[in-house]
Amino acid sequence: MKANEANLFGLLDGRKQFIIPIYQRTYSWTLKQCQQLFSDILLLANDESLPGHFIGSIVYIDQGIIRRTFPQLLVIDGQQRLATVSLLLAALGKIIEETGAESNISKEQIKSFYLLNSLDNGDYRYKLMLTRSDKETYISIIEDKELPNPASKKLVENFGYFLEAIRKSGVDPVKLFEAMDRLVIVNVSLDRNYDNPQLIFESLNSTGLDLSQADLIRNYILMGLEPRTQEELYKDYWFPMEQSFGHSERSPQFDRLIRDYLTIKNSGNIPRIDEVYVEFKNHVRLLKSENIKNIVADIYRYSKYFVNLAFLKEDDEDIRKILSDIKDLKVDVAYPFLLQVYDDYKQLRITKEEFLEALKLVESYVFRRAICGIPTNSLNKTFANLSKSLDKNNYLESLKAAFLLMDSYRRFPINEEFKQSFKIRDIYNLRIRNYLLDKLENFDQKELINIDKCTIEHILPQNQELSPEWQKMLGADWKEVQAKYLHTIGNLTLTAYNPDLGDKSFPEKKADEHGFSNSPLRLSRGLRNLEKWDEEEIKRRAEYLADQAIKIWSIPEVKSLDSYRILKGKKDSGNHTLDDFAENLKGDMGELFKELRMRILNLDSSVREEFTKTYIAYKNSTNFVDMIPQKNRLRLILNMPFDELNDPKLLCRDITAIGHHGNGDVEVGIGSLSEIEYAMFLIRQSFEWQREDLNE
Repeated sequence: MKANEANLFGLLDGRKQFIIPIYQRTYSWTLKQCQQLFSDILLLANDESLPGHFIGSIVYIDQGIIRRTFPQLLVIDGQQRLATVSLLLAALGKIIEETGAESNISKEQIKSFYLLNSLDNGDYRYKLMLTRSDKETYISIIEDKELPNPASKKLVENFGYFLEAIRKSGVDPVKLFEAMDRLVIVNVSLDRNYDNPQLIFESLNSTGLDLSQADLIRNYILMGLEPRTQEELYKDYWFPMEQSFGHSERSPQFDRLIRDYLTIKNSGNIPRIDEVYVEFKNHVRLLKSENIKNIVADIYRYSKYFVNLAFLKEDDEDIRKILSDIKDLKVDVAYPFLLQVYDDYKQLRITKEEFLEALKLVESYVFRRAICGIPTNSLNKTFANLSKSLDKNNYLESLKAAFLLMDSYRRFPINEEFKQSFKIRDIYNLRIRNYLLDKLENFDQKELINIDKCTIEHILPQNQELSPEWQKMLGADWKEVQAKYLHTIGNLTLTAYNPDLGDKSFPEKKADEHGFSNSPLRLSRGLRNLEKWDEEEIKRRAEYLADQAIKIWSIPEVKSLDSYRILKGKKDSGNHTLDDFAENLKGDMGELFKELRMRILNLDSSVREEFTKTYIAYKNSTNFVDMIPQKNRLRLILNMPFDELNDPKLLCRDITAIGHHGNGDVEVGIGSLSEIEYAMFLIRQSFEWQREDLNE
């Protein structure tokens, strides 16, 4: 490696070409960053006493490619700076030409010295060669030609900004050019035979402020490959993925794809979004024998499903309609599960009808929970691990059973709970109110009504100063009735003529030219035959709509759940029961087990007991303690970090590096009833740790 401070113009001058490798991200500097650069240059232009301004580093591989007697340098870091400075130089040249004033620098000189290799042709003509997505737009700007369609948005925006900023600055463009001659960079030249570009790239981007996790992963995958392999993987897989995600505008979604992909591949363990790159590297290292091409192809396969889910690109109309409903619910945490079901459908493991029903189950599960006000912070782990409950030979029934067997905070609300909540919930202030009313309006209809042109109408008006007609209709306790039912489903409908109806009396709202009696909407149809609108009618209508909701967002039915109640910690030779441990649960050990078992199960109603071949598991969303009955003690495995456990008696042992049964790396033994209190003190910590982790 050779590193030295250098003048920016000195770096650009001379016959050379900086090539942006295909694995680098597209141009992505925002107006804010361009404004900062231009502001710094203005300071230099207005204060000649300033010696210079440092704008960052340019890192490239020297002697990477030598062609046509001049060096082509592969840029590892600094492409955004090079591209932005080049845009500014092009803008300065254009403005200088427009002014027509005589000066010691011209547009052609700027191009010849710093933007072009004037004696060369084709791609070799340009000192900076961007990636394929930006290349044509950049060349059109530099050559002052018509822009391609489509053009690279950020290149066009930033070039336009520089033109406007130069004109508005009131500073002579030649003076701005001379100020740029005081821009300083660190010139870092690498030798591919001795330096590791990937490690240097990571150290330069360790803050993660500039690059998305997907950017880092793309560079990690492609940077170390031979150019021909780079081109193949980028062309066949990565570039099509970038195209489908819309490049930088959707980079957060790309990061989410990788996180969801890793969740699937890592058995439901969800990486933090800001640690996706690190987890991906660990994933690749664990697959030592796997060809990198196969890994990229696998990501590409799942990316197609993700795009269909997130951007509704599915061609099948029936599937796309349900995906649209799921998207309206904003249940992104379900993606790891939905991606797996999508894959099963595309790989022909399930039929289209089964796929549709699985999607509807997810929709109903999420919606019912929202109406019942059940906290959503457990959904990420619920969906991340849901596929583990599937019997691929009995796909739909096992999925239905998995939903029905969820309890406590993970439960699928039964009809009674859902119906009661649906009737009394404040629907008007619910985020998904439009989705809800759309489904009610169009349920089981072939000719769908577009409710986007409608607004929500309160049948009983919102005005706290109700007219005498309304007060009389509601009765003496009209204020209480209004407060209780105003925003509930029984009092809401849709109309395209909300201002016309306003605070009118109920008979007037019916009789109006655009009122309820003349409405084509099903939600308003039942109002036309009513003579009054009071508490009784609101409750009656809510009851009817709640019955409809039960049909729309139905709960699954399974003939017998008994075969699914025996949960399996691991797949083995058969189902296990407490009898499998009878030999070690005799006498005092049996009494100790009964007492400890009762105490653990009483921690929370969500705690479940599962029997495996080698241990008894206690879990809510995941195991928090596993019990291994032995002849003279109960061996407990706690599933939490050893260094986070409060163990004042120092009885626990870290078994991280020791092979063992059970989930977790903390071991403690209990041999008598007198030790139960301390054991529960430790177990409760593991239980709470898992629950806190669930809520993150």
